[in-house]
This record gives sequence, C-alpha cells and structure tokens, in this order.
Amino acid sequence: MKILFMGTPDFAKISLEELQNWSGCDVIGVITQPDKPKGRGYALMAPPVKQYAQTQGIPVYQPTTLRSEEFYQFLQEINPELIVVAAYGKLLPKEVLSFPSYGCINVHGSLLPQYRGAAPIQRAIMEGKTETGVTIMMMAEGLDTGDMLKSASVPIGENDDFECIHDRLAKAGAKTLIQTLAEWKEHKITPQPQNDSFATYADKITKDDRKIDFTNTAAQIHNQIRALHPVPIAFTTLHGKNMKVLQSTIIDAAKKTEKPGTILSLDHDTIAVACSVGILGITRVGPEGKKHMSAGDFIRGRQIKIGDIFGK
Repeated sequence: MKILFMGTPDFAKISLEELQNWSGCDVIGVITQPDKPKGRGYALMAPPVKQYAQTQGIPVYQPTTLRSEEFYQFLQEINPELIVVAAYGKLLPKEVLSFPSYGCINVHGSLLPQYRGAAPIQRAIMEGKTETGVTIMMMAEGLDTGDMLKSASVPIGENDDFECIHDRLAKAGAKTLIQTLAEWKEHKITPQPQNDSFATYADKITKDDRKIDFTNTAAQIHNQIRALHPVPIAFTTLHGKNMKVLQSTIIDAAKKTEKPGTILSLDHDTIAVACSVGILGITRVGPEGKKHMSAGDFIRGRQIKIGDIFGK
C-alpha cells in the first residue's frame, strides 16, 4: 500500500516512525508544515516530522496551501493509495480527501465523538477527565466527523500533565494505527458512524484559557495548570507582574476560604493559595523576566509573604 503521510509535530512523528517500520506499507512521501523561526536568533526550525523523514530518506513536501492546481498535480504524480494524517495542522479540501483509492485516515487524540477539534488533550485534562484516548477515523469534510475504525483508551492520573498524556497518546495512536491498517487490509474492520448527539468540541487554547482565576475551585485550577504544562503555561499576576505557574497540587479540595487568591502559608516548597473552594499548592513558578524555579527558591528569595494576593 502506497501511503502519503501528513503531519507536523512530535505527536505525528511517532505514527510516522511506526509506519516506516511496518512491512505492510510503503511511505512514498511526507507532507508537513513549512519551517518556522524559533529561538532568539529566529533561525528556521524544521518540524519534527520533517527531521525524521529526512533521516529515513523519505521525500518531504511543504506546500503553503493544499488548495491549488499545483498541489493536485503533485498528488496525481505520486498517486498515493492512502493518505494518513496525524496533527497536520490544516483541514484537507474535498479534492484531497477524495483522491486516494483507500481514502484518508486520521489519528485523533480523543475518544470520538468527544473532543473534536484542535486541542483535545488539553481540554480533557482541563475538564478533569480521568480517561481519554485515540481514535483512528476515516476523514470527511466536517471537523473530525468521519466514521471511526478503531480506538484505544488512555487513563489520566490526577497529577498527569499535558506532556505526559501527549506522549502516552502518541504511542497509543501509532500502535492503534498499525493495528487498524493491518485489519483493514484484511477487510476485518467495518467503519462505524459517530453519534453526533454525544459530540463535544476542543477549541484552540487562547490567552484567556491560560489566565488563572482564583474564584474557581482548587481542583479546576490544578487541572488548568497541568493541562497547559509544559506549553503554553498558565499564568497569574503578583505585585503587578506576570507569573507563570508551572506545577501545583491540591492541598484541600473542599475547604471554603475568603478572598480567593490570598496566600495562606509559605511552607517549605509550597505556596498555599485560597480558592473559592479548596486550597491550591503552587510548587513551581516562572517569575516575569526570570528562569523557572521551585516555589521554595522563590519563597527563599523573600519576594513573597503571607497575605499577598495573586491576580489582584
């Protein structure tokens, strides 16, 4: 089976590695997003998928648009039998979806129809879910609305962050993709339509999603912090300056306190903060203009005291 792979970040790279190592297909090319400037020097950085493909000698293409005659001619030239997509970053137009004889398959980081959209991993953690997963699906014109082929569940622990769940899902997605393709070639899988009445959507993370509101509960804020770590990171303010909050714990989930955002204690390596319900323990921070540090180092620097208020 001649496969064209479309993907960009590390999540997609894991699936590409599994495809490349699987004897049941021939990866004839990779489509990925254009290189982007990164770092202080703004040097162009190739996406993880491109970096891996180049080590394997797989041809790499980085079109600025999929909606051109030039790209359609390119498809005709390489003539893939199947297109596999994982976190590519753009919607595929109808002409691309209908081109390969075996269609287009997507590796999506949720148990569809829950969390369709751009940020399924972060939204699941933010909402306190204890389970998520991956779904291998046929692609359609709607947003993650295609028929499902196979899925796999992944647990979410109470302190698991985005990085942890991302890595688990990437591995689960790659493994499930190969299982799906192997069974599909043998006609052992029947596509299952999604039940739209159970659909939920995972909108892209915005700056508003990152800002901590201490009138929420300690559990809600803890979920927010871990969902956004290590990127793009939740933040609050202290003494008029922004402060990133990288890690936290729940000291008390139910206690009712006054003045949310107030620092209640500075105990060893934890900053205890009042929430509308419960007490949040902040354990790692990133003060404005400084490197990330433990809450203990920040406390010992005497830049904080009991009674100070976050987010004021």
